[in-house]
Amino acid sequence: MKLSKNIQSTAKKVLTQEAEAILQVSAGINSDFEACVEHLLSIPGRIVFTGIGKSAIIAQKIVATMNSTGTPALFMHAADAIHGDLGMIQDGDAVICISKSGDTPEIKVLVPLIKRLQVKLIAMVSNKHSYLGQQSDYILHALAEQEADLLNLAPTTSTTVALALGDALAVCLLECKGFTAQDFAKYHPGGALGKRLYLKVGDIYPTHEFPAISHTSSIQEAIHEISSKRLGATAVLDAQGELAGIITDGDVRRTLENSKDWSAIVLADMMNTTPKTIEAEAFATEALAIMQSKNITQLVVTANKKAVGFVHLHDLLKEGIV
Repeated sequence: MKLSKNIQSTAKKVLTQEAEAILQVSAGINSDFEACVEHLLSIPGRIVFTGIGKSAIIAQKIVATMNSTGTPALFMHAADAIHGDLGMIQDGDAVICISKSGDTPEIKVLVPLIKRLQVKLIAMVSNKHSYLGQQSDYILHALAEQEADLLNLAPTTSTTVALALGDALAVCLLECKGFTAQDFAKYHPGGALGKRLYLKVGDIYPTHEFPAISHTSSIQEAIHEISSKRLGATAVLDAQGELAGIITDGDVRRTLENSKDWSAIVLADMMNTTPKTIEAEAFATEALAIMQSKNITQLVVTANKKAVGFVHLHDLLKEGIV
């Protein structure tokens, strides 16, 4: 029990210390940070991130975030840079170097080489007065006074702070650029996330036959259409081919259960004349929202005010929208 308490206490201490460090960095955001963002918005090229050790891993994650939110970025390992990878840096780029101390041997070798390329150098560094800090055009102050481990050696708080500061930078850039959900979808076309952002009803409904009957059809024809098309419903069209209503399998059951003379039943007895519809150009997520709010499982799809098909809850489940 004592060991368990120590484990919980240590975990809480680490999380609290790292959270406090992020808040300290947040309090230090000023016009220097804003000037750095404005420069990055102005460059025609990419943001090249570099670092060594754990800082290199953090740099790679920030690069991924930048690219997915509309800011072109790439990673250049600080050790590889001096063996040919400096060629990754082009005119119009900017370089962000991540280093806690700012005084590691690799950084001291790399910085003069970057400056020769006449691109702006940005330091994401804890020690502003380090070699890296002094040689940089802009400083993103990732202050981390104490690592979270007892020995103050393992990169913990410092990498957390750098990662959070990179997120802040990426979000500032995307907001300044007016990055939209549609823009995000272009960079995330795969998986459930991408589908939620770009998949439209018109992409789904053509996979089914359109169950539809005339307003003059018999009850037997309605039941056959519902059963054969396997969507649990059929549209009812008037003489002009316009949507007059919808009949679901539930409507059929309820009507039959409440009727003493089945032979006297007509379509009007079971048809819903105000069915829920959705435009083919609407996003699939809109269809899901309507189904959830109305507690129904299908919608009639319309295009140019004409009924053209159905979208079913199972379609959305299959596409991973739900």
